[in-house]
Amino acid sequence: MNRTEALDMVKESITNVIPDADVAALGPDNAFRDAIEMDSLDFLSFVEVLSERSGVRIEDEDTPQLSTLSGSADFLVAHTQ
Repeated sequence: MNRTEALDMVKESITNVIPDADVAALGPDNAFRDAIEMDSLDFLSFVEVLSERSGVRIEDEDTPQLSTLSGSADFLVAHTQ
């Protein structure tokens, strides 16, 4: 998986959990949980959807890396090679 594919998958996963989220307005290094008002249950759903879509097992200790679009994409790229 390349970085563009990973970034698209992250955005699609966010939209899957919060359909009205404006992911286009998010900067790559913005903490998206605050920006789109994602609560902890939404975040857990996002992690679940991202894991299912990517086939990457995401552990609890990995979740801090998933706070930005860029960090999430980097995580996926690193774990799918």
